Amino acid sequence: MKITIIGASGFVGTRLINLLKDCTSFDVTNIDKQQSHFHPEITTIANVLDKNKLTELLVGTDLVVLLAAEHRDDVSPTSLYYDVNVGGMRNTLEAMEANGIKRIIFTSSVAIYGLNKQNPNEDHPADPFNHYGKSKWQAELVLQEWHKTHPDWNINILRPTVIFGERNRGNVYNLLRQISGGKFLMVGKGNNKKSMAYVGNIVAFIKFLIENKTEGYNVYNYIDKPDFTMNELVNHVSKVLKKHIPATHFPLWLGMMGGYCFDVLAFLTRKKLTVSSVRVKKFCATTQFDATKVQESGFKAPYTLGEGLAQTLEFEFVHDASEGITFKSEIVFFIQSKISLFISYVI
Repeated sequence: MKITIIGASGFVGTRLINLLKDCTSFDVTNIDKQQSHFHPEITTIANVLDKNKLTELLVGTDLVVLLAAEHRDDVSPTSLYYDVNVGGMRNTLEAMEANGIKRIIFTSSVAIYGLNKQNPNEDHPADPFNHYGKSKWQAELVLQEWHKTHPDWNINILRPTVIFGERNRGNVYNLLRQISGGKFLMVGKGNNKKSMAYVGNIVAFIKFLIENKTEGYNVYNYIDKPDFTMNELVNHVSKVLKKHIPATHFPLWLGMMGGYCFDVLAFLTRKKLTVSSVRVKKFCATTQFDATKVQESGFKAPYTLGEGLAQTLEFEFVHDASEGITFKSEIVFFIQSKISLFISYVI
């Protein structure tokens, strides 16, 4: 089977290539606008916005995995979210049709559900709150309409929660860095839960979809269960690193007061600050998503959440094994002073 991954030079794509290349039944290629550090020999430089080039490069492909996306929260202009995430989807589908390809796996996001939802499953109404989530949902709508006129196609959509793992420089890494450094001050009681997904399990599930979900239109949330509370996460980091981590708690009301002060400052200076009452509230909120459908699919995650966290912690903070080769994802917000207060844990 020839598998073409579009956008595999980054964090998830690199791990996916590592996994698929070990299977002799797969012939894997990568199309990306950036060269792959780890897999340049199978990478062709091209942009998802260039439909003609995509059509040329997809010749002979049996299945497409579409990872390419604008996902950072500092993208400018914001129209790029829609150009790449929605327009790129249309270009990919048309290039696939021109080559007779009828199987696609698309990585969307739980960001399509929006904020403060109660454990939404795949049937929960979409209510995205930012351009990233809106553009991902619009891309899904393009797939929905496409499937109506192409019912013989196999379309699998994956909606992962926040992904972490070795070499990633995103939300979870920064949180782990603050905790492992012993300069973490918890806002609130720490009983709120946060859904996460280890990259090793994400790519294993994509391989599962390739091999087992070969028909129909399927949508899956992906979360590694059970979710950890913030207190459990701190305790787990302490156990893995074999170091005492102060369990200092900062009262929510005081944290909110600090956030409101920054709100006033932002209003007076007309500047967008990285600290706000909304971000404090979001840090203290429970952010969970339902993963029942994956659990009932027959997929067995190769790692528990605790094992994924342990591997990441040991790689990054025990062995310092990244050698400067890292992948940046979300922009995160925290205060660095005498005590580092992590106040934004976003989808």
